[in-house]
Amino acid sequence: MPQKPGRHFLQIPGPTPLPERIAQAISRSTIDHRGAEFAQLTLGIFERLRTVFGTTNPIAVYPSSASGAWEAALANTLSPGDRVLFCTSGQFAVQWSKVATRFGLQVEELVGDWRFRVDPDQVTAKLRADPAIKAVALVHNETSTGILSDIAAIRRAINRAEHSALLMVDAVSSLGAVDYRHDEWGVDVTVAGSQKGLMLPPGLGFNAISQRALSAAQEARLPRSYWDWAPLLDAAERGFFPYTPATNLLFGLDEALTMLLEEGLDQVFARHLRFAHATRSAVATWNLEVYCRDEEGHSPTLTSVLMPQGHDADQLRKLILERFDLSLGTGLGPLQGQLFRIGHLGSINDLMLCGTLSGVEMGLDLAGVPHKRGGVQAALNMLAVTSGHRKENTGD
Repeated sequence: MPQKPGRHFLQIPGPTPLPERIAQAISRSTIDHRGAEFAQLTLGIFERLRTVFGTTNPIAVYPSSASGAWEAALANTLSPGDRVLFCTSGQFAVQWSKVATRFGLQVEELVGDWRFRVDPDQVTAKLRADPAIKAVALVHNETSTGILSDIAAIRRAINRAEHSALLMVDAVSSLGAVDYRHDEWGVDVTVAGSQKGLMLPPGLGFNAISQRALSAAQEARLPRSYWDWAPLLDAAERGFFPYTPATNLLFGLDEALTMLLEEGLDQVFARHLRFAHATRSAVATWNLEVYCRDEEGHSPTLTSVLMPQGHDADQLRKLILERFDLSLGTGLGPLQGQLFRIGHLGSINDLMLCGTLSGVEMGLDLAGVPHKRGGVQAALNMLAVTSGHRKENTGD
């Protein structure tokens, strides 16, 4: 098949577009992972990673997917038969709970309405009814639905129940794009991956670890070897790994952290919020429905759009890909075919977002999906009145 002219628009909710600076960093020649240059690289990465996670505590970095980091969070803190409360607010929360089941853990599900944030009051009620629960697990930014839950409120809910459960949070599609505060919010294990807000290809998994979680690891009895925090964190103090690391992805991570801190994390978060508002403005103008019904719970990194009855989201996605070389996210689990997801995270700017929305609007026309035109213009209007650049006072 001949290559299409122009660039491909990768607007799924991750992996995100790969910035040229990171691509060049990854392409460097590999260095000795037992040498002084590598240790200097790694120690600098850990220092800046803690800033992004909002923690002063240790961070474990694995050559793995984020699913591996899910497994590490469970394996290091729990024992066979322990009870875990999973707040199943979307498909990724469901998948994480399946990992726990395969470990022989007892999964208690708090099944909420996938169109709303996790309800803290329901968490409190569950914990009061079950003192044996060892951990509460949830997804911060549920990529399957476009819902952002309030993690600080969930910690308060655990505290109201006067419960000792650990708090585990999947921040895979929020870290590096949405304000996240591991320490301040009282999170015990934060799980993340490299391929979304951190702007890297897939291949690195992360656990940010509280002191409570480290203490729990001393008593935990689930089998672990590769995922064991102890040798990983011990080696990390000296800037090394207990096995061969993904050196070239670490080159990319080093550059990604530089880019995030150059832009400024507050500016990064504001940019993603602008894009989310502009995208929802386009969807409303099209007369389509955003899947999220919670006004306080809209994700800054993706927007899930419901299709009108009788129209298939995957057929629309296929047409848009073929005609405009634009990839949109599919519906996952029970939402397959019912919605498509527009990713607006990572290293993207106003023009990239508007090009994406133009492709969607043209696709809706070609597919005969009932809608009103003008969504792109509505997004342009929104972006025009919410400039993403700091204005300098020149004195003129």
